[in-house]
Amino acid sequence: MVLFAYRLFAHIPVPGVDSESLKRLFAGNQFLGLLDIFSGGTLANFSIVALGLNPYINATIIMQLLQMVFPSLEALSKEGEYGRMKINQYARMLTVPITILQAFGTYAFLRNQKIIGNLDPVSLIALIVGLTAGTVVLMWFGELITEYGIGNGISMLIFGGIVGRFPVIIGQTVSVVTGDQIVNIIIFGVVAFLVVAGIVAVNEATRQVPIVYARRVRGNKLYGGQSTFLPLRVNQAGVYPIIFAVSLVLIPSLIGQYLGQAPNPAIAQVAQNISRAFSPTAPLYNIVYFVLIIGFSYFYTAVIFNPVKISTEIQKYGGFVPGIRPGSATANYLNYILTRITLFGAVFLGIIAVLPSFVNGVTNIATLTIGGTGVLIVVSVVLETTRQFETMLVTKNYDKFAPS
Repeated sequence: MVLFAYRLFAHIPVPGVDSESLKRLFAGNQFLGLLDIFSGGTLANFSIVALGLNPYINATIIMQLLQMVFPSLEALSKEGEYGRMKINQYARMLTVPITILQAFGTYAFLRNQKIIGNLDPVSLIALIVGLTAGTVVLMWFGELITEYGIGNGISMLIFGGIVGRFPVIIGQTVSVVTGDQIVNIIIFGVVAFLVVAGIVAVNEATRQVPIVYARRVRGNKLYGGQSTFLPLRVNQAGVYPIIFAVSLVLIPSLIGQYLGQAPNPAIAQVAQNISRAFSPTAPLYNIVYFVLIIGFSYFYTAVIFNPVKISTEIQKYGGFVPGIRPGSATANYLNYILTRITLFGAVFLGIIAVLPSFVNGVTNIATLTIGGTGVLIVVSVVLETTRQFETMLVTKNYDKFAPS
């Protein structure tokens, strides 16, 4: 029902906008088309949720970076569930001013493009408040899914928006593809299948670290003496590096689009150069995108996986890695392994993310290029949600054996 409400809001337009001119603008601009994909089609409609969850994602990135700068925030993040709730609350509060800035910037851009006229102060405030409220409602929707549903709410909403745009992408492709491009469609389909298979393989891949528990005698009973494995996922960060990287790599081109119509010719020329340099098919865009995915993979892995804490827990229960001393030596060993496998997973994600741009150069089918990163997010979210389903099913099966 939350996803249904989200898709319903995506078709409620903000008044005062020439919707037909806006759709033509997005159809003729590949960058704006990519931005529209990640907003779930809300930008092309300029709906009340046009800004989507980008302000919240940006606020989350800022809060995680601030944890590395301010010791008080870092200490708060280590206070368990309470600390995470407080940091999430700060991120939600930071989302509001970011959304206001983005709403005003979107209005300025559409005004320069003659899509919307000059608004009086009251109408402008109403527009900004409406767009801000739409983003706040989406944050609430995401939290409802996380708390009462299955999967991460923010990821599920992005997933729903991208999937909702797939029929439009396929329709655009069918309308422009000629008989001579059938072979190119087949090539793209084969590559897409290999990409999906590769994403599944890397997301499910783990490095198993052997753990041995020493035997302990308590009273007349013998405990321990078992061998098990600590599974370290190759892609610990999941889909989040992609979401964070997309949010940042689109900023330069977005700024260039805003300033491209500036009255000052020098500023307009610089802005247009930035827009061209960071278009989805430009080399610089793909290089920066690739580097950001690798950086955020390491960053998010460091946030969610603490080798020191894991090694302490292993030592607490009498376990050790064969050939490695318990304590700090085990933490260093786990960190060494995690650094190596994360590099492989991050490079793979980066290659998959930029691969559609290169495939487009071969097939010359521009309408499918913007779906590459979307497929990456969709497959990752489906895998994570499926994993949560399996965990809940196992938990439910165990619950019936638990004493009431």
